[in-house]
Amino acid sequence: MMLRVAKPLNYIPVTPSMQQRAQQRAPQCIPLVMEPESRFYSNSVVVLDFQSLYPSIVIAYNYCFSTCLGHVDSLGTPDEFKFGCTSLRVPPELLHQLRNDITVSPSGIAFVKSSVRKGVLPSMLEEILNTRIMVKQSMKNYKQDKALMRLLHARQLGLKLIANVTFGYTSANYSGRMPSVEVGDSIVHKARETLERAIKLVNDTKKWGARVVYGDTDSMFVLLKGATKEQAFKIGQEIAEAVTATNPKPVKLKFEKVYLPCVLQTKKRYVGYMYESLDQKEPMFDAKGIETVRRDGCPAVSKILERSIKLLFETRDISQVKQFVQRQCVKVLDGRASMQDLIFAKEYRGSGSYRPGACVPALELTRRMMGYDRRLEPRVGERVPYVIVYGMPGVPLIQLVRRPIEVLQDPSLRLNATYYITKQILPPLGRLFQLIGVDVFSWYQELPRIQKASCTSGVGGEEPTGRKGTISQYFTTLHCPVCDELTQLGVCSRCRADPQRVAVTLYQDMRQWDSQQEQLLKVSPP
Repeated sequence: MMLRVAKPLNYIPVTPSMQQRAQQRAPQCIPLVMEPESRFYSNSVVVLDFQSLYPSIVIAYNYCFSTCLGHVDSLGTPDEFKFGCTSLRVPPELLHQLRNDITVSPSGIAFVKSSVRKGVLPSMLEEILNTRIMVKQSMKNYKQDKALMRLLHARQLGLKLIANVTFGYTSANYSGRMPSVEVGDSIVHKARETLERAIKLVNDTKKWGARVVYGDTDSMFVLLKGATKEQAFKIGQEIAEAVTATNPKPVKLKFEKVYLPCVLQTKKRYVGYMYESLDQKEPMFDAKGIETVRRDGCPAVSKILERSIKLLFETRDISQVKQFVQRQCVKVLDGRASMQDLIFAKEYRGSGSYRPGACVPALELTRRMMGYDRRLEPRVGERVPYVIVYGMPGVPLIQLVRRPIEVLQDPSLRLNATYYITKQILPPLGRLFQLIGVDVFSWYQELPRIQKASCTSGVGGEEPTGRKGTISQYFTTLHCPVCDELTQLGVCSRCRADPQRVAVTLYQDMRQWDSQQEQLLKVSPP
């Protein structure tokens, strides 16, 4: 798209080699991502974000390959200025003529204004964003035609993504076609300055009584203490208009939503009840980055966390949340939880994509399946389902991974409830509820301990054919036969140091058991 705009203007694109890309200087600026004030917010939190910030910066300040004059330190010097992967020389006479038509980015890079030369990137982005506005306008006229609405929505989304990746194209110094660290740095630095200026304006305006509690690249979360939902919408609109007025077109701050209440956990992780319009009666549950919207856990984690948060938001009563979590833990311990909710599904990347000795459940199960049949290897990108079962103490977790079908077919296997509760369900709950001073692990400690022995007998109480039952299947811990201490396997290491004592103790026990057996045989002969 860029080359189509550039060719009529007689521009030649630069195609640098790998060596030229490696010699380019490193980027100097990163986007602003504030550390949020992590806690539970019972007051209104207004979320505002800049509409297409990076493309808007490019258009507003005319940042482009074709408008860059170089770093202000090297302007006017006889030496060539290093520009991206190439070099640039601007004659001092020309600079003198342009002295009133230059804008300097916060990183010290000079660009000419659009009155002198309109850049290729601004022209292209302007066209893309205007086309997107046209598509969105036509969507309003064809609301009744669902198929056309889907097509137009996909089209406007594609235009949005193309506009947003333009910045990435200019700063992709490892694999990009035309990387220019000067242009990329200028865009990031100007966007950062724009967000910082907006945050300062909000914090300094007393009439709003607002405070920015979190900012991320192009958005900010504004806390309004004591404001009602209606007041939050009114102040949010005022903030958006005030910040937009301080920036050149088309940089625009947009009022997005109100959270009431919400929890800010860490960077890019937050959850709240969202109101998008003033007449919206029922709030929507909106989460970003936490386990309710992630796919790397099991469904039980997502369901329990979401229900717990909703209970907290709706009742503000921790005792109700505690009862709910404890009920779910007992359900898992009793083996009443659905296996579907306890299944993990991780992507298989192909046998050649893992380093040697990698402990990856999908790879481990694939190796086992291919031991039976080489045709059972999953396709690359396919998600492999698995569960975690109980095993001998000290056995590595990777050896406790099983396919769901194996657990259904083998009555001696049972799901490792302790692992699911302590390692999967409680940690995300703990991370969220510790912000309000609650220890969810203590809720689990209060529960009575439940031990269930596996049933290995088949129908009618007979042993299934081909299955060897061992006593260790009925116990999850082992004791040393000499000192009765917990051990991994057999005699403990302390007793093993004194073999004579072990031999005497075991010999005495055997004699005692033999005499007991003789007594029993006398009472009831076989």
